[in-house]
Amino acid sequence: MMRPVCFCVMLDFINIGFVDVLDILLVSLIIFYVVRLLKGSQAMSIFLSIMLLYALRIVSSALNMELTSALLGTVMDVGLIALIVIFQPEIRRFLSSFGNSYKNAEKKSKFLAKLFKRQRRTESSASINEICKACQEMGADKCGALIVIQRDNPLKYYVETGDAIDAVISKRLLMNLFFKNSPLHDGAVILSGDRVVAARCTLPITEQNVPAHFGMRHKAAVGLSEITDAMVIVVSEETGRISVAEAGKVTRIESINDLKLMLQNG
Repeated sequence: MMRPVCFCVMLDFINIGFVDVLDILLVSLIIFYVVRLLKGSQAMSIFLSIMLLYALRIVSSALNMELTSALLGTVMDVGLIALIVIFQPEIRRFLSSFGNSYKNAEKKSKFLAKLFKRQRRTESSASINEICKACQEMGADKCGALIVIQRDNPLKYYVETGDAIDAVISKRLLMNLFFKNSPLHDGAVILSGDRVVAARCTLPITEQNVPAHFGMRHKAAVGLSEITDAMVIVVSEETGRISVAEAGKVTRIESINDLKLMLQNG
């Protein structure tokens, strides 16, 4: 007869309300998104270690182990700045994913599109044709290329890593920039609107487990597309194949018309 009484006492002690359930759901949702973001990266092991330390701190506090709890609390508080530095690419990618979600919602909502109307410098048909012709000829010659096409997200940081160009997009210019003996061929070319903004730019390398046949150009293209909404065109130096990286995914281009359609719809 005593067991029901003890069970009731435990329920009174727990006293879970609606706010508590909502709090648990929000924390679970945050952990889910963080794990999905870090899955397959080197930062995953660090995140698991942090969660283990936090769990030990909760247990030590519940057991009134004041010295252990104070030590773990100090370690976690002091290490917060270091964690921000360590997880900088992941934090940037996490915030960028929210921005891309807003962007997709903006496209679907006429009200949001009017409220937050932004002017995008899009490529003209002439520029798209020049880009496609250059990629086609460089693919045929197996001349490696990495072309970044700016969308809504500014790329000023990556532009500053290279050499300023500021010229009209043309097939000859792009092919000369990526010519093997050119001093500007090593790196990415960034385009904005109908202008070649910069060349020999450095892009971030992805931490994803990409296929073995992908080279450094593909890894750099995926890395930039993970944290920005830029479209990145890659011409393989080994095979001459053309690929496009967007939102962290690489699509192989079967024909030059497919590339033209992607640029027109981008």
